[in-house]
Amino acid sequence: MRKIYSKYKPHYQANLKLAVPVMISQLGHTLVQTADSIIVGHFAGTIALAAVALVSSIFLITLVTGIGVAYGLTPLIAQENGRKQYDECGKLLANSLLINIITGILLYILVYFGSLLAIDHLNQSTEVVHMAKPYLALLSFSIIPLMIFMAFKQFAEGLGFTKQAMNITIWGNVLNIVLGIILVKGLFGIKPMGVVGVGIATLTDRILMMIVMLFFVLKSKHFRPYLTSFTLQHIDKLRSIKILKIGAPVAMQYTFEVGAFGGAAILIGTLGAVQQAAHQVAISLASMTYMMASGVSAAAAVNAGNNYGKNDFKQLRLSAISNYHIMLCLMVLAALFFIILNEYLPWIYTADPSVIRIAAQLLIIAGFFQLFDGAQVVGLGILRGIGDVNIPTVITFIAYWIVGLPCGYYLGIILNLGVTGVWYGLTLGLLFSAGLLFFRFHYFSQKLISKAIGLQEYHSE
Repeated sequence: MRKIYSKYKPHYQANLKLAVPVMISQLGHTLVQTADSIIVGHFAGTIALAAVALVSSIFLITLVTGIGVAYGLTPLIAQENGRKQYDECGKLLANSLLINIITGILLYILVYFGSLLAIDHLNQSTEVVHMAKPYLALLSFSIIPLMIFMAFKQFAEGLGFTKQAMNITIWGNVLNIVLGIILVKGLFGIKPMGVVGVGIATLTDRILMMIVMLFFVLKSKHFRPYLTSFTLQHIDKLRSIKILKIGAPVAMQYTFEVGAFGGAAILIGTLGAVQQAAHQVAISLASMTYMMASGVSAAAAVNAGNNYGKNDFKQLRLSAISNYHIMLCLMVLAALFFIILNEYLPWIYTADPSVIRIAAQLLIIAGFFQLFDGAQVVGLGILRGIGDVNIPTVITFIAYWIVGLPCGYYLGIILNLGVTGVWYGLTLGLLFSAGLLFFRFHYFSQKLISKAIGLQEYHSE
């Protein structure tokens, strides 16, 4: 054990330095969503809370699609930085900014003219739909400043500046919560706005985050060498396609995952309200710890891209394996946390003993669930860093839609195992994804190392 630690120690330190700020940022986003629900639930009532839940479920796929497209920039920046092609980084940022703006506008149009019309035909309460529409309109418009923010954020993270993005995100999240309380409840002489107040708070937060992130990147001395070519004249078809070749598959990966978990929620909903509530409690808790693996995945993508750009494939492999080690430690701790406190954690969300009993069972399954989920998201990050996204996208589709959901349906519905059966199916899907992605990384990295050794031997002859 000590020998392994000594071998990977420098990589542990480097990866955690990048990963921890991303973990905190990601966790902040999750906690804000939870806070929004609590604020609305306490100050605006049950119907308002139902409206927030409805909009969130509709908007989530739109959101992850946009974030996935934005992620196409990070590995390319890391690779060019590794090659010391600083001029190219600015050109890529210009192209990514344009792509993100166009994507944001298209997603806004899609949500505004699509979802706002479709929401009337989802067999929801008239009162809920009435409250949901203005909230959805505000939330959909907020994706435009969010996409601009993401362009500069992913640029900074691709160069290893994750701490600054974390600070901006944290302060943005705090502002979101404070402003949400003021507007929803109606403090300081402001008329109570209900659900609309949460929408205004989110839109304001994202506009301010965009402005601060933009000024940080454009004005900081750290980025000056990279921004000499950041002009509209360097926007071209080839660089844009290069970004989209990574970003589009990543967006599809996120869509497959969110869609699969949405499908699982629908399956569980057919079993009854208690089972659905228990699923929601357990998946909300699991999403908190998932953010730790997501942070490790972001660090893995940056370091993999950097080493790939340097053609240092041995260091690439060592860094990647160290990320698997970090993820394993974090997910084992999360599993122990869930198993030991499985009967107590659901009380955070509900006092219903029936819901707590089922949720407690799901949290034990979540121990294994999280381990495989963490492994697959880290694998995706490593492969994204070296530009390998097409085969991983196919793997995630098969894992979620061919293995996970059908197995969940068979175990949960056909064999009558209920919500635990659906979770067993999802766990099998994640195990399938984690295993194949690890073998993909192992094969790819060994191939790169062998090729590099072969070239060295050729040149030495």
